[in-house]
Amino acid sequence: MNKPAKKTNHSGPDGEQVQAMFDRIAPRYDLANTVLSFGTHHGWRKKVVKYSGARQGEKVLDVATGTGDLAFAFSRVVGRGAGSVTGVDFVPKMIELADQKLKKRPQEGLSFQVANAMELPFEEESFNVVSISFGIRNVESPAKALQEFYRVLKPGGRVVVLEFGQPKVPIFSTSYRLYSKYLMPAIGSKLTGDRDAYEYLPETAEQFPCRAEFTELMAEAGFVDNRWKAVTGGIAFMYRGRKS
Repeated sequence: MNKPAKKTNHSGPDGEQVQAMFDRIAPRYDLANTVLSFGTHHGWRKKVVKYSGARQGEKVLDVATGTGDLAFAFSRVVGRGAGSVTGVDFVPKMIELADQKLKKRPQEGLSFQVANAMELPFEEESFNVVSISFGIRNVESPAKALQEFYRVLKPGGRVVVLEFGQPKVPIFSTSYRLYSKYLMPAIGSKLTGDRDAYEYLPETAEQFPCRAEFTELMAEAGFVDNRWKAVTGGIAFMYRGRKS
């Protein structure tokens, strides 16, 4: 399906700056996501859970969980009986908000904690699924994070990544770039009071490797059967790989 790509040594942004940025926008993060994506991010999460092949009773780790929406979606599938979902994020404010949601909507087997994607505080072979949604491009070393995901997965376990990319259809691609460059910062600034954050986010999305380039990073981390699937015309991509 996918052609092999050239080896890339992509490095991410400064971790402390990213942490501070997400801490600033955390209180209005959910609202901004809904408005800026026109609500499509709800459907994207459902697709990710399905694409992961998660099943009842499995153990899931959701990295860069934010306020926990994807972790909640996984929990509804696996969190019965022996199943569990752990959501982690390196921004304490995000985890605080996720915990508040959990208090309002208790789900057995779901928990949240502060942790860094590049230094996960879990033993080897602890999870059946590791997911990360719109977070891998914000990690200082995506390659190191992928290696950590591989380490904590059980043999045969799956990694599933949802990340922005670059649409290729000419008219749609141009329209999306204009929206990202001009409207997104303006709307994001109105909603959160932080224009810089919503200039940074589309810039990183435009630069981050996608399609076969990202599956090459996955292969370098040890994953096999790597594949990708475009969603919403290539605004975002889902990636899936397996620990052999």
